[in-house]
Amino acid sequence: MADPQKIHPVHDVEAPHQPSAPLVPTNISKSEEGDPENLQQHPPLYSKPPKKRRSCCCRFFCWFISILLILIVAIGITIGILYLVFRPKIPKYSVDELRVTNFDSYTNNSLSVTFNVTITARNPNKKIGIDYRGGSHISAWYNDTKLCEGSLPKFYQGHRNITVLSIPLSGQTQDASGLQNSLQQQLQQNGNVTLNLKVKQPVRIKLGKLKIFKINFKVRCKLVVDSLDQNNSIRIKSSSCKFRL
Repeated sequence: MADPQKIHPVHDVEAPHQPSAPLVPTNISKSEEGDPENLQQHPPLYSKPPKKRRSCCCRFFCWFISILLILIVAIGITIGILYLVFRPKIPKYSVDELRVTNFDSYTNNSLSVTFNVTITARNPNKKIGIDYRGGSHISAWYNDTKLCEGSLPKFYQGHRNITVLSIPLSGQTQDASGLQNSLQQQLQQNGNVTLNLKVKQPVRIKLGKLKIFKINFKVRCKLVVDSLDQNNSIRIKSSSCKFRL
């Protein structure tokens, strides 16, 4: 039996010539041996961007803010503990008596004034003492005119102590004709005179056995008296004092 007839493709001579594909892609470079199969392709390496270093100013600023916050927190905790332990209360002051020992006018229109003021200082604290230091100043005013001035004595006021102070004040006012007319007019209209006492007192607070730094007490008292007659009994109609640091 005859073998089946084999059919072989015939090359078309007239068909356009197609170039064969290159053995090595054009975008791959050959190795020195010329073997593209042994060529190892490595991914491109990218250098990491350099780390930004914090400037000295930035580090110092962060350090300063951190220390400041720590100090604020520490001071707040300390103040809170001291408040809970000592329970501080504001001292109280009152003007109990005013005597006019001198209220004379002279031919040159000057006015000489001498007061004696009795002030009561109260320390309501159980565990806090008040050390009244030197350098204090107290003055008596009518409107914007200072009539006389003086100072408080140095003393230590213990726990829950009441101290009565008798303080002399003296002064002289030049060109006081207008002042005297104003005083007489107020007495005729209202039957009283309003005076202001201003006190500035350096003190040191004693917490137990510890004395803290020096601070200033400021006291403002408003007095309403029925007259300013010399060597006469003067009645204080009203008195109110305000305290602040």
